Amino acid sequence: MYNIAVVEDEKNLATLLGKYLENEGYSYKIYYNGEDASKEINNEYHLWILDIMLPGIVSGYDLIKKIKETNPSIPIIFTSARDQDIDKIMGLELGSDDYLAKPYNMRELMLRIKKILDRCYKDTSLNLIKYGDYAIDLDKRRVFENDEVIVLTSKEYDLLCFLIENKNKALSREQIIEHVWGDEYFGSDRVVDDLLRRLRSKMPKINVETIYGYGYRLLW
Repeated sequence: MYNIAVVEDEKNLATLLGKYLENEGYSYKIYYNGEDASKEINNEYHLWILDIMLPGIVSGYDLIKKIKETNPSIPIIFTSARDQDIDKIMGLELGSDDYLAKPYNMRELMLRIKKILDRCYKDTSLNLIKYGDYAIDLDKRRVFENDEVIVLTSKEYDLLCFLIENKNKALSREQIIEHVWGDEYFGSDRVVDDLLRRLRSKMPKINVETIYGYGYRLLW
């Protein structure tokens, strides 16, 4: 799943844009000024959408420079209410990939986003699973909550993936033991309860239903 950063001080527009991004299956985060956005340019975003005219001391131009200094290859779409050639030229010269004048059509923006992402990441396999506020990177065995890394042990991660692979299915403790610990495990099946308790403490928003006397089910 692609993760997109939106820098837009018009809150109504930012909210609407967020709804369109969500409907298209993208993960996103909104920043309402350049100062907040500049503090998080190291986050793992695949695309930035930013307004040139931002409140505060960090303009859209400043932000493009900072982003490109950190990650020269990341694509950027910038917007401006002024619709002046100088904005477009300066933005493109600084390394942005596309430009839209406000007010813009949301469907057109979604099409441009898809085109840019397809071009920039056509050879990249994004093996991510999104579950609420959580993102699971299956290739790197990492879990995020709103771009913050959640540190899981190997068994906690294996349990999480097993629950996700079998979402909405009832899994017995024996099935979980066989998958997480292997066939050679001998001991109490209560290790499953302890492991799940630790996983829940680190990821309290996962909706795992307890099936008393049997096991667990991840509700998706």
